[in-house]
Amino acid sequence: MVSRASLKAEGFAGFRAVGSLEVMRIPQGTGVFAVLEPDGFEPRFLKRSTAGIFKKKDPSLPEAAVAAEWVEGADVLYLGRAGAGSKGNRGLRRQIQEFLDFGKGKPPGHWDGRLVWQLAGSDSLVIAWKEVPAEEVNRTEARLHADFVAEFARLPFANLVHARARS
Repeated sequence: MVSRASLKAEGFAGFRAVGSLEVMRIPQGTGVFAVLEPDGFEPRFLKRSTAGIFKKKDPSLPEAAVAAEWVEGADVLYLGRAGAGSKGNRGLRRQIQEFLDFGKGKPPGHWDGRLVWQLAGSDSLVIAWKEVPAEEVNRTEARLHADFVAEFARLPFANLVHARARS
């Protein structure tokens, strides 16, 4: 099971709304992070994403395509990872900051999780994270995806690609 409660039990921290998140309080280490819906959230899909253009491509999907990705009954909307990067200078703080900047229209380095930014009220969405050693990041993300799929028979709303554990 992957839910707010299970993530808390697993040691995830933060659980702050996007609109009030203090990025400097996010640890700099490697790990995994989640985007969750707040209590009482009712999904409304925007015609156009607030996210930045990626490689000259608009991140927006037709409203029906976005709605088709919605996972009824799940409070986890996206599960991502934050590795060390090739120069060892990445991590949770930088990855989450880039994810938030992407939602504000800045061009991203990739567009994982882009459906988050096609939800009305994205400032109320909740971010949580867990530090994980660099060598366990991919395996942890893949396990979280597999656990979610085991419960809901599909990936979280904004995860369009299943993570694979790399050696």
